Amino acid sequence: MNCHGCGAVVGIEGKVGRKELCVSCGRPLRCCKNCELHVPTASNECHEPQAEWVADRESANFCEFFTPSTRGGIAAAVDKAGQARKKLDDLFR
Repeated sequence: MNCHGCGAVVGIEGKVGRKELCVSCGRPLRCCKNCELHVPTASNECHEPQAEWVADRESANFCEFFTPSTRGGIAAAVDKAGQARKKLDDLFR
């Protein structure tokens, strides 16, 4: 899985425990923002309709629907933006 905060690849065997932290940035791994079901534009910010409301999406929680995400987090988003900017710059050279 990837940490939502720093984008680091975190090797996890089995289930992700509530107290597990990212070795790179120290943020909780079992949180909404690290879940594959977390979608900010969805109702309740989750694709699982039975999931309970979670006020702080970056804090560790006990959600039984948690599925580790491989989307990449902040670092991947910054990298994609940089790549897009480079492609745009290359068009006008």
